[in-house]
Amino acid sequence: MVYRALFDAVFRSMDPEKAHERGFVAIRAGRPVSRLVFPATRAPRRVMGLEFPHAFGLAAGFDKNARAVPGLLALGFGHVEIGTVTARAQPGNPRPRLFRLIDDRAIVNRMGFNNDGAAEVASRLHRLRRTAAGRDAVIGVNIGKTKATPADEAVADYVESARLLVPYASYLVVNVSSPNTPGLRDLQAVDSLRPLLAAVKAVADAAPGGRVPLLVKIAPDLADADVDAVADLALELGLDGISATNTTIARPQTLRTDRTVVDAAGAGGLSGPVLAERATEVLVRLRARVGDRLAIIAVGGITTPDDVRARLAAGADLVQGYTGFIYEGPAWPSRLAAATV
Repeated sequence: MVYRALFDAVFRSMDPEKAHERGFVAIRAGRPVSRLVFPATRAPRRVMGLEFPHAFGLAAGFDKNARAVPGLLALGFGHVEIGTVTARAQPGNPRPRLFRLIDDRAIVNRMGFNNDGAAEVASRLHRLRRTAAGRDAVIGVNIGKTKATPADEAVADYVESARLLVPYASYLVVNVSSPNTPGLRDLQAVDSLRPLLAAVKAVADAAPGGRVPLLVKIAPDLADADVDAVADLALELGLDGISATNTTIARPQTLRTDRTVVDAAGAGGLSGPVLAERATEVLVRLRARVGDRLAIIAVGGITTPDDVRARLAAGADLVQGYTGFIYEGPAWPSRLAAATV
């Protein structure tokens, strides 16, 4: 495979974040060609009142600042979730902060929500929505807490992001599950999560163009009882769905990568095929808990077309990937999209 050879010859030895940045430039520049080369899958799916071209999309984290949405859609993604975006711009954690575990086709990241801030991203989305490519695109917006914001001001911080971004979002996701912002995962506790989700929902319900669907994204590291508690809270508050799951802080013994390499990568969220088993367990548990009352976006360990089919069969309404894109290249989105037909 051409991309695999290119990865081994060039990208494998390149700093992962630099490789990401160069790939990002290529995606933006190559959009006209992508539209001709990669087949567009049409398997329309109505979820949360929205019409998706098909069920497979790009998870948050790749396009944090909404800079390449048209190029990513041209590659075959049916929707793009941008972010995570915070109320204030922030540089994220010190570099290096992105590491490959190549033998596992996995990534460890501790990016720390590096992004341009809600006002700048909102301005960019505003311009995008006025173009032919952006007008009807399904764009999810994933929001998180600014690192410098104290925990007791988290609700106001999320509300500010929601207020600025909701006019341009197809749907909104509250991210309380990244391991790379100190104290963020504590917000998954129901007592902390209830006022946060209620406040953001009020903003989403009052969006200028009409109500915008709202989801919460949870970690795979939650205990089963906590998964149930979040599901019950989402039903109680009238949310539209749950995104399951984010990256994991675990380092399973099943990893093939030499342990010295794993340890050298250090702290951060692990993603890739190793996450698939737990992410699927959470999906199945959520679907049993909520029935058809909530949409579920399945994320985590999506690598092959069979992974997409398996998650849909297990109860997902939509499926998202990210790490597989890094390892498999530009033909990957259209291959996985075809599995939704």
